[in-house]
Amino acid sequence: MSNPYETPELVAQYLEFHYGPAYLEVPNFPATVARLALKAAAGRGRALDLGCAVGRLTFELAREFGFVAGVDYSRAFVETAAQLQHGAALSWDIPTEGMLTESRHTSLDQLGLSETASRVRFLQGDAHRLPEDLGDFDLIVCANLIDRLHHPAAALAGLIPRLRPGGVLAITSPYTWLDDFTPRHHWLGGYRIQAKPITTREGLAEVLDSLEPVGTPREVPFVIRETARKFQHTLADMTIWRKPDAAG
Repeated sequence: MSNPYETPELVAQYLEFHYGPAYLEVPNFPATVARLALKAAAGRGRALDLGCAVGRLTFELAREFGFVAGVDYSRAFVETAAQLQHGAALSWDIPTEGMLTESRHTSLDQLGLSETASRVRFLQGDAHRLPEDLGDFDLIVCANLIDRLHHPAAALAGLIPRLRPGGVLAITSPYTWLDDFTPRHHWLGGYRIQAKPITTREGLAEVLDSLEPVGTPREVPFVIRETARKFQHTLADMTIWRKPDAAG
């Protein structure tokens, strides 16, 4: 299957999702996830936004972290985020109805994010095979990523060694498992074993059994605009996990 996240239409849709106005009275999702993740994380040295898309969450984390890596499989997403980082004012068109569109534009200056943009590094990469020299982190965020990975359990297991002692892993997902992205035998949940339903929360707990769950899972809403009158209104489940301190 070709990667739909390389198309101009999806880039525009995600620019609207990350940098456009709020819809249906739902707050900006990347900014909300960043706020919740920052609240849970103790360290402020290095952070990783894995599946960063067009970069809003990465920039939000850089308000408080000394270094933030934003990694995405889509070259188009990463290049778009890097243009913003380097001072570009970006414009995009969003559908209203049929062939009609309206234009939007943004820049980091407009959002109050330009002063800390130098702390960010964007790179294209595969969540299953991150570069060895990427280093370790006090915080790793995977926002709406796991149900779009080929082998999410393997990718998550590979993140655990990259967490520093006391480091936090924050995961959000609506758990929309699809065979197009993830072979069914790699789903973390959403199936039955001998008539017993297996949820993704249970699958995450098994994969991340060396980490400590933090607080109570919570639902974080988000809205993706398709047209002026059609929206995807979704609830992502957010779970947070902490790596035990070395002494613990």
